[in-house]
Amino acid sequence: MQLATCRTGKTFILYDADSVCDAEPAPQIGPRLFDPEHWRRAGNVLGEAPGRGSSLFLDAGREQWVLRPYRRGGLIARLSESRYLWTGLERTRAFRELRLTAHLHALGLPVPRPVAAAVTRAGPTYTAALITVRIPGAGALAECLAEAEPALLERVGATIRRFHEAGLDHVDLNARNLLIDRTGKVWLIDLDRCRLRAPGGWQEDNLARLGRSLAKFAAPAEAMSAIRRGYASDDAG
Repeated sequence: MQLATCRTGKTFILYDADSVCDAEPAPQIGPRLFDPEHWRRAGNVLGEAPGRGSSLFLDAGREQWVLRPYRRGGLIARLSESRYLWTGLERTRAFRELRLTAHLHALGLPVPRPVAAAVTRAGPTYTAALITVRIPGAGALAECLAEAEPALLERVGATIRRFHEAGLDHVDLNARNLLIDRTGKVWLIDLDRCRLRAPGGWQEDNLARLGRSLAKFAAPAEAMSAIRRGYASDDAG
């Protein structure tokens, strides 16, 4: 992975040169790469993911991408749904998430390969978007909880343990941010606001948050127990 930066007007882009060059035809690095209408006009929008922000699935040639705009939630979204306070380029949410994802990807952890992040500054605020490679055939754990076998749930726990051992504090660990591909491999997505930390109580906080998410999706009572078994297993690493 070769990360590079470029600037076009008020837009700053951090991108993986290898990913962009692998697209066919190779798109020109620039703001329109992050413009949903550009992809729609080209007929390359394959679908849309549920949730805030309306992430788009894109046909990028040899692979598919996911374009995700950054959107606020909660009460603050009433003031601005898509603008964030500018405190420096490397402190923007998009640049931080892409660099963290690239770091975890380099460690061999199951995260989508990052493609590019864009930040457009407007005075004291900015808007942002992120592109990652779409995981073929993957669906959210939330969608298969009713029929998930214990072995799968234990793999979920073992995967979370691997990320924790790498120091990742996933601040929004929920059943939608854990994906299962067609081979049964577990992936972790949406690293916005996540960070690397020394071991501590945040690890149990992550698991407790996941437990609340499972309850929200009406998972069987024993689902979280199976995840915790996998997390505690000696084979988790």
